[in-house]
Amino acid sequence: MQNINNNVAEVVTVNMGPQHPSTHGVLRLVVDLDGETIVNVTPDVGYLHRGTEKLAENRTYHQFIPLTDRLDYLSPLSNNLAYCLAVEKFFGVKIPERADYMRVIYAELSRVASHLVWIATHALDIGAMTVFLYAFRERERVLDMFECATGQRMTSSWIRIGGVRDDAPEEFFRLAKSFVDEFDGFVDLYENLLTNNRIWKMRTIGIGVLNADDAQDYGTSGPLMRGAGIDFDLRRDEPYCCYDKFKFEVPTQPEGDTYARYKVRMKELREANKIVAQALENLPEGPVMTDDPRVAMPSHEDVYERMESLIRRFYLISKGFRPPKGETYQGIEAPKGELGFYIVSEGEERPYRLKIRAPSYVNLGVLNHMAQGHMLADLVAIIGTNDVVLGEIDR
Repeated sequence: MQNINNNVAEVVTVNMGPQHPSTHGVLRLVVDLDGETIVNVTPDVGYLHRGTEKLAENRTYHQFIPLTDRLDYLSPLSNNLAYCLAVEKFFGVKIPERADYMRVIYAELSRVASHLVWIATHALDIGAMTVFLYAFRERERVLDMFECATGQRMTSSWIRIGGVRDDAPEEFFRLAKSFVDEFDGFVDLYENLLTNNRIWKMRTIGIGVLNADDAQDYGTSGPLMRGAGIDFDLRRDEPYCCYDKFKFEVPTQPEGDTYARYKVRMKELREANKIVAQALENLPEGPVMTDDPRVAMPSHEDVYERMESLIRRFYLISKGFRPPKGETYQGIEAPKGELGFYIVSEGEERPYRLKIRAPSYVNLGVLNHMAQGHMLADLVAIIGTNDVVLGEIDR
């Protein structure tokens, strides 16, 4: 606000959060304002902290998998995948081809589910309620598929070290095929409501601009980086699983504003759907778990029939396995950017150290740079375009 007597601007500090609905979680922002213009934004995190990285040091490698679900809880299967790939690097485990395809299907459906929550909440923050209702309708179908395949809608811990927990039933493939056939039409509906909507464009074009140089300097990744024109995607440029077998495009936009990131994510919804369609069409037959005895759990059938399998399973559950000494890192293209696990092994059944490269945490670091000079109302749009989840920030 302006001081009338001496024309000196008075900077006022206000809190936004930690319970404000537009902070998308338990996030506190300390905002310095000159009138309604943002001078500085300081994120204050830690309200949801659970010590996940430290907990890894007190659990076997298998026991830690359920904790990965609670990072980006909108895309838990992606978290499972990144962690399991990192552990598998210690052993050089060969994953069955069908398991690789199933991992891709789960990861891309998780991307769809995560992006649907993003467009729903982002649009609602700016005032578009109809999109919220439609996007959550489609997300329910994705969660129904996860429940059909894993018995759990969200935190299923289904991707395991060596493959996936079990094969999916035929009903899952029927639901998935029906969904991918219809999904592009749903994205058309969202875009018809928003892309040329003059209020949406006024609230997003030129807001929260992040250029390519700053995106790299701040270490951003995912749609935030691609919305600044940087053409990079780990699925294509450093392939894991079997992504090199699929045809898909990496959407980019040069403008670097909130509207550009909206367009990138909407295109990513279509590309994820395209990948799932290819995986379903070309899904190979075979097992979904490696038979490598160093990491694989004996099947339930073997446990019921063979004493040595029962003993082996009991040992792996209670004691775990011991990777060789060393360190490993694996990053994947999660919905919010590069999600990576750095693990140090001392040859014991528990990690000596585990560090998570959480995309939400890194991307939040650029919030102040994107928000300075904008109006307070624009801060809501900028938080939405960052698409942060506090579960992986407060880890």
